[in-house]
Amino acid sequence: MFSDIGALELVTLVVLAVLVFGPDKLPKVIQDVSRFIKKIRDFSDSAKEDIRSELGPDFKDFEFEDLNPKTFLRKQMEQNEDLQGFKELRGSFDLKKEMNDVADAVHGREPQTSAVNGSAAAGAVTSANGTPDLLKKQDKPGTDERPPYDSDAT
Repeated sequence: MFSDIGALELVTLVVLAVLVFGPDKLPKVIQDVSRFIKKIRDFSDSAKEDIRSELGPDFKDFEFEDLNPKTFLRKQMEQNEDLQGFKELRGSFDLKKEMNDVADAVHGREPQTSAVNGSAAAGAVTSANGTPDLLKKQDKPGTDERPPYDSDAT
């Protein structure tokens, strides 16, 4: 529960508790807080058991942490080996290239096969590793060339 609290934060909480409640009332406050936390846990456990009993024997190993979408998807991906084809498909699909090809087809132009997002065709200044250099001024595109499409900016 308190795994992300460091030693300094814990010492600060203890000093603050002593200052607020005083050393004579602090043990009573700690007992009250611990009883309250125990009641909350008992209530939560009984609610979970009631839900499990209402769901029936098919859900006896059901964990409420599985309701988190990330946990649910991770568990499903690990259990289903049939989804390996989807991983390969996802790796081979380039959405930006597909969007550029569709835009070219709509405007009746030939698809651009140069650098990323057609930036080299638009006269962008590129660095040695082939990526656009954003600090240098770009040439203006010609009248027949379209400006590069940035799907993240729209």
